[in-house]
Amino acid sequence: MRVYLLIMLLFSGISFAQNTITGSVTDGNKQSIPGANVIVVGENSGASTDFDGSFKLTTNSKLPFSVKVSAVGFASKTISVTTANQKLNVILVDEETKLDEIVVSASRTPERVLESPVTIERMGIQEIKRTASPTFYDGLENMKEVQMNTSSMSFKSINTRGFATVANTRFMQLVDGMDNSSPLLNFVLGNMIGVSEIDVQSVELLPGASSALYGANAFNGILFMTSKSPFTNQGVSAYFKYGVTSQEAAGTNSYYDFGIRFARAFNKYFAAKANFTYMEATDWYATNYDDKTRTGIDRTNPSYDGINVYGDEAATNIKGVGQKLEAMGLIPAGASNLLPNSMVSRTGYNEIDLTDNKASNIKIDFSLHARPFGDEKLEIIWQSKIGTGNAVYQGANRYYLNDFFMYQNKLEFKGKNFFVRGYMTGEDGGHSYDMVFTGINVNRKWKDDNTWFGQYAGAYIQGTLAGMTPQQAHAAGRSTADTGRFLPGTVEFKNAFNQVINEEDVLSGSKLVDNSKIYHSDANYNFRDIIKFAEIQVGGSFRAYELNSHGRIYTDANGPINYNEYGAYAQLMKKFMDDRLKFTGSLRYDKSKNFDGNFSPRLSLVYSGGEKRNHNFRGSFQTGFRNPSTQDQYIGFNIGSAVLIGSAPDNLTRFNETFALSAEGQSYSNGNATKNMSGVDAYNNSYLASSVNAFSAMAGSNPIAAAALLKKSRANLVKPEEVKAFEIGYRSIFEGMSIDINGYYNIYNDFIGTLNVISPYYGTAQDNPNLAAGTTDAGVQSVRAIQNGEYRVYQLYTNSDVEIHSLGFGVGLSRKIISDFELGVNYNYAQFDFDQEKDPSFEAGFNTPKHRVKMSIGNDKLFKNFGFSVSGRWNSEYLWQAGFADGVIKSATVIDAQINYGIPKLKSVVKLGAANIGGKEYYQVIGAGLIGQQYFASWTINP
Repeated sequence: MRVYLLIMLLFSGISFAQNTITGSVTDGNKQSIPGANVIVVGENSGASTDFDGSFKLTTNSKLPFSVKVSAVGFASKTISVTTANQKLNVILVDEETKLDEIVVSASRTPERVLESPVTIERMGIQEIKRTASPTFYDGLENMKEVQMNTSSMSFKSINTRGFATVANTRFMQLVDGMDNSSPLLNFVLGNMIGVSEIDVQSVELLPGASSALYGANAFNGILFMTSKSPFTNQGVSAYFKYGVTSQEAAGTNSYYDFGIRFARAFNKYFAAKANFTYMEATDWYATNYDDKTRTGIDRTNPSYDGINVYGDEAATNIKGVGQKLEAMGLIPAGASNLLPNSMVSRTGYNEIDLTDNKASNIKIDFSLHARPFGDEKLEIIWQSKIGTGNAVYQGANRYYLNDFFMYQNKLEFKGKNFFVRGYMTGEDGGHSYDMVFTGINVNRKWKDDNTWFGQYAGAYIQGTLAGMTPQQAHAAGRSTADTGRFLPGTVEFKNAFNQVINEEDVLSGSKLVDNSKIYHSDANYNFRDIIKFAEIQVGGSFRAYELNSHGRIYTDANGPINYNEYGAYAQLMKKFMDDRLKFTGSLRYDKSKNFDGNFSPRLSLVYSGGEKRNHNFRGSFQTGFRNPSTQDQYIGFNIGSAVLIGSAPDNLTRFNETFALSAEGQSYSNGNATKNMSGVDAYNNSYLASSVNAFSAMAGSNPIAAAALLKKSRANLVKPEEVKAFEIGYRSIFEGMSIDINGYYNIYNDFIGTLNVISPYYGTAQDNPNLAAGTTDAGVQSVRAIQNGEYRVYQLYTNSDVEIHSLGFGVGLSRKIISDFELGVNYNYAQFDFDQEKDPSFEAGFNTPKHRVKMSIGNDKLFKNFGFSVSGRWNSEYLWQAGFADGVIKSATVIDAQINYGIPKLKSVVKLGAANIGGKEYYQVIGAGLIGQQYFASWTINP
């Protein structure tokens, strides 16, 4: 704050000749046009119209000068200003100008959408106003190329061009230049710390690889959200929404969404703004009880592991339990032979019993803006953002983010041709917890695993001796072992639940602890006012990570893990052939601590044909890369059914566990009673989990033949993945129609993914171990470890050796039809090619429908001050593959609609809307809740 007081004092005595222009902007029907831009030609100074189309612009330009007035959907108009304090009444003529809008993100310099070298989508103030979705962020799903993955009502992730999960580390989201990614996990948390819809100036989307300008994480696409400036958008704005959600599992529930914005320019040197938003709702209940490993629901299966059931991940080979009981003299010799050689899981708890099913979000941000020279030649910005709330995040497990807290602080210097910024992102896990471990450890509160499985085995043996069938004996075993189980809703359950979610140790608790941070700086300079033969710009960035999960998620129990990465780039843009042909060339170099540096080039050509230069053809080639995320490198997370192990060399030795050995295991381990396991065992002495599953299915009838199915894992340490991206496209405006066509082809190498392996406590993993060799053979000993249930399951981060190809194309059309009705339609096709036989254990996780169709129709001027819009989308069925669960997501048709009425005297808009009208409930993520219907009414005040 002291800095800004000094700046104000320093420049308080400086005076300039000022001219103030006021006026209004209307259409041909004399209706006001809010959000129109009024800019002094040749300068950066400008203003935007308020709700009733009025504006006030102060400039230092000398008379006479010109101003350009523009708005989406209207032809721009340039007007000469000849007298001081002149009042302008501007009438704009309707015109389809969507492709004539100015965007910055495609080339880091202002250019028309029509001339962008790559595919770009944009949402402005007008599109936000007319969206039929409950929020503007939800409305992004109706844009061409966008795929939304809903993990929770308050946590939705965006993706483009395939390979999407909830934890989407291949997609970047920037708000006012700040990366919204979580420091701990490297993926975007939807709009939880984003921007309020009454503060959004524009949203720009770049689908596909953008590494040449934006670095490693812009691998699959990047979303830019820019907020309004307090110099040009002043006053108090607010909105209030009330609605209901409807879902078969959750019933009908209320939700609230409120926001307020304060902005004021105290003078031409200093301005400030503040935003507050609050949302509260009942989340979509997650009630998918299908078995993770089998088709359908069969809770009578002894090894049942339900998708939204937690605690049943604790499982063991029941025959191995009997053998241990025999060795301890607790059951008669030979009794274990009555037990089946099969897995048995503990009885779990449903997700809806392990969370309060509340979704909420609070966003607070404020910024101070100083212009030392009274204009945009230099602006200094301090911005702080806070986001907190409740949501469900789905990664390897399901996590309830309860009072999760994330904050960002930024200092930025920017001008016409440059910016320099630095920001810090930090987060706190609050009272968040892992729902899988909550189920596991609530079970352990009333009975430990050894006792439960021992009672199960004893009851099974007794039932078998009494003449029961195997199915009856399993039922008797579970009933006996479940004696004393805490039932949801009881005092005993609530007490155990509260103890578990407040305990950090995974052996007894489930609390997530996180105090991680990112420190980031970047800069850019454009030489266009110095170098005239071409537009040249250079820039760079530096990022430092401080991972601090206190040993809960990463191997940082002894202190934070620190590492950094940096990059630099240059770009040249040159026009030829009477400015009809535009060449853009970019090159970026990036280096991360644990990996070799990577160069990312991009080359593109855009040709503008036709008399009016409205037929634009483009083609581009670029390479992109993605550094392994913090998870890929440093995670050491026990999720119950497996341990996730990052492959940074120093990480492998930091994760250690100790396991008790059976009498047989001790005989193979020089009499040692325990075995210490680390990440080194996971990578160097393990079998592919898929081969162990195949072995187990056959071992009961023919173990020697089954052993031939075992395959040793040869997973390498993870390294950056790369993509070569080719794109062509065509954009045009003709006969009142806007058209945008694009096609792409991507080649991926060293694709990063996960691999499940099984490491035996003793013996040596090898291909096709020879069981006839005797128990002195290390390969035979490893098989005995698997048969005895003495092994650890790991999920490794590694690269596939198989080249992956993806391709797709999209078509977007829009035009005004009858009167002011505007019709839009777009279609996207996407597919990928991966030879599973060459890498059978690798899951590519394309997670994208082959076909998507989206349509919209609306009229902002159906009657005086009255408008409406309807949007619909359809996707084909597709396979979902992710660490938590796999499955098929069925095709879905979703229709949203809204009607709005403007009240100029109150500077307000009232809107009634509904999402998924009359539609079936549908999934976007296997494991998340089915999405039902939302109905809402909103009142927005914009001065």
